[in-house]
Amino acid sequence: MEITINGEKRQLVGNPPAVGEEFPHFKVFDKNGQKIKTRQLLGKVTLLSVVPDINTPVCSLQTKRFNSTMDEFPDVNFLTISTNTTEDQQKWCAAEGVKNMQLVSDKEESFGYESKLLIPDEALLARSVWILDKDGKIVYRQIVSELVDEPDYDKAIEELKKLI
Repeated sequence: MEITINGEKRQLVGNPPAVGEEFPHFKVFDKNGQKIKTRQLLGKVTLLSVVPDINTPVCSLQTKRFNSTMDEFPDVNFLTISTNTTEDQQKWCAAEGVKNMQLVSDKEESFGYESKLLIPDEALLARSVWILDKDGKIVYRQIVSELVDEPDYDKAIEELKKLI
């Protein structure tokens, strides 16, 4: 799959999974360096907010936007995933006052390779939003075609409400 960064074409490592498919198994790391695996998310609806670099304006906006929505959905797993280190993510959370959203690191690129969202030339993830049902099946996905654009927050929240 191809996306653009400021209009320049970039290839992802493959074709990300489609709506209706099971989300691939992956591992990421939480703020304490503990592994989180796909199976730990099962049993609850999950929203995955994928950002290239938490320290950029659009990624910051995206994370804060979903963070502000979390209180409406106490029974949903909300995760922001980036290739930033857990240290970088925690510094960002402290600076921005984000306490609810769980930022997780794909520093080993497991998530990026398994989901096919990795941009190998940049070692970044393609901006995207995923909603998984309680069984890990994809019910919504938006892969933003231009990396510097924001996702459609309203559409994602509308889809999330349908599952609750």
